Amino acid sequence: MRTICIVTATRAEYGLLRPVVQKISKSDMLALQLVVTGAHLCPRLGETVHEIENDGFPIAARLPIFTEDAGEPVAKTIARTLTVFDDYFAAHRPDAVLLLGDRFEIFAVAAAAAARHIPIAHISGGDVTLGAADEYYRHCISKMAAVHFPSCADSAARLVRMGEAPGTVFCVGGLGDENIRTMPKMTRRELCDSTGFPLMQPFALVTYHPETAPDAGSPAAQVQALCAAMAAVDGVFWLITGSNADAGGEVCTRMMQAFAAAHPDRAGFVQSLGLRRYLSAMEYAALVAGNSSSGVVETPTFRVPTVNIGRRQAGRTVCANVLCCDADRAAIEAALRKALSKAFAPVAASARSPYNGGNTSEKICTVLQNFDFARPKIFYDGPVPEFDPQRSVLV
Repeated sequence: MRTICIVTATRAEYGLLRPVVQKISKSDMLALQLVVTGAHLCPRLGETVHEIENDGFPIAARLPIFTEDAGEPVAKTIARTLTVFDDYFAAHRPDAVLLLGDRFEIFAVAAAAAARHIPIAHISGGDVTLGAADEYYRHCISKMAAVHFPSCADSAARLVRMGEAPGTVFCVGGLGDENIRTMPKMTRRELCDSTGFPLMQPFALVTYHPETAPDAGSPAAQVQALCAAMAAVDGVFWLITGSNADAGGEVCTRMMQAFAAAHPDRAGFVQSLGLRRYLSAMEYAALVAGNSSSGVVETPTFRVPTVNIGRRQAGRTVCANVLCCDADRAAIEAALRKALSKAFAPVAASARSPYNGGNTSEKICTVLQNFDFARPKIFYDGPVPEFDPQRSVLV
């Protein structure tokens, strides 16, 4: 059996990885080594390890990397993460490490694995997010990885243009899209009871993270603009979730909490909804707003009107249900009003997701079982083939 180490650091990442974790845990050919780190183990960021515990998956290790200093420079956190994971990989060497996405914590884990010559399998490489430092972390992970699982044809082709050999690129579709299609959702009444908020009325699901590009503006100013726009738009209840571990995330969270506290009849705050509640909320929402990747990648499957604010997701494929706007009050307010209008409803309903690859998690597990991780990594300079997520093989 091949031992596959899956590392998860955030609630959003775990939600996407969950079906892969589930299938590997039941596999006769793959052994699961689940390592939990990052925000999952940090009380100020919601300590979301409890969601993993509730799912019943065996946790091989809990490796804290954050301190109580929310303002610690990212470079110091990366250095600590490298050391912590180098020690872990030295003592518990897996056959491969499966990583998802583009965060600095996952970049550090990838660097530690690469330094130990442990093969890396990378999910969601080839994406573009020009408004976040995640852009270069993601591409760095791709260059260290032996095998790739991009979520759409555009990203698969981009990986090949980056020099990744077509035989290592498996266009399997998006795990978020698979979750939406396969996970049983709560009823709307169950969602109300679970959150304690009056969500039988029209409501908006809001998540806002700091922009981390070098020339990004002030996260506090951007959240202030968003709050002012929400205060000006009537007719919906604002269901707000906490921000992430990026620099400025704690400021965003505090400001959102303050907005909800100041508008108790119109807004509610939950640090983390967890996967099932989050997808259920997205299904029933009249609007999704903020700058989370789920607003661009996952909402097209629901065809829910969405407002993508600022530049954090710039460069991603944007579907018909998504309106993009600048991170200032006037632009946000105008976009919110348009997204909630009767005229925009049929436009949102016409959205078609490019991320539907069918049974994405099963395809990933099949490749992990059969891929030759001993093959040398080359820089590919040949033509770019066509990819089809529905087939996950070259056309």
